[in-house]
Amino acid sequence: MNCKNCQTELQEPDDYCKSCGGKVIRKRLTFRNLFEHLSETFFNYDNKLLRTIIHLFKQPEDVIVGYIDGVRKKYVNPVSLFGLALTLSGIYILVVNKYFPEMFDFSTLTVEGQEEFQQKNMQFVQEYQSIIVMLYVPIYALMAKLVFFDKKKFNYTELLVVFIYIQAQISIVSSVIVIALGVLGLSSGIVGMAMIPLMILYSAYCLKRIYNLNFLDITVRTLLFGVVLAITFVIITILMLVIMYFNGDLKEMVEAQKAAKEAKEIIKDSIN
Repeated sequence: MNCKNCQTELQEPDDYCKSCGGKVIRKRLTFRNLFEHLSETFFNYDNKLLRTIIHLFKQPEDVIVGYIDGVRKKYVNPVSLFGLALTLSGIYILVVNKYFPEMFDFSTLTVEGQEEFQQKNMQFVQEYQSIIVMLYVPIYALMAKLVFFDKKKFNYTELLVVFIYIQAQISIVSSVIVIALGVLGLSSGIVGMAMIPLMILYSAYCLKRIYNLNFLDITVRTLLFGVVLAITFVIITILMLVIMYFNGDLKEMVEAQKAAKEAKEIIKDSIN
């Protein structure tokens, strides 16, 4: 009998291939063993996916630093986990748009007169959501390189791995939480805003453990990270305003805001 994956010769008692590690399948595919395989893959505590997600909360340094140091079989690799996170985020947006569109109601967070502009922004974010999330990783890694300038524990490539894991975990968990709370009638925008502090705290928690920092040190560096993030946000905002100026969106936004203000004054005058 040979391994179906790599054709290595197997012994009769073998349950796994000694060459590629593939499981020896002796039974024909049925609904029962297919269900058993899926249950074992996704819901068994001992499987790599569930263990990776749990340990990214309990022992993030074991997952992240372990991978960087060469432990590649114990947990899901960062690229696969990130791919799963992007897939779940895409499914989340598809389901919400189809069945719970009110979850993307950001009217309570929108400046009067900019509702149409906000809607266009939401459509853009949803359309290019995967690319936007992927762009977070190199930006955060670069910011961490600046904030942890005196720590030479990780190079830039290794910091990419760090933030791939962190961003994947945040995306997976937040997708589940946001849609669960959205089903209860809470706006995605309100829930998303409320989760931002939790995301910051989780990122700080992971960095504290992988760098082995004390509470004061990680607090100072988190504040410094916030300053760098604010500067980055200002730069990105300026670039967006320049782009909006050249494609006409900035003029349209200003005119819409002026029209809303004038309408408000007319209504106020008519009441008086």
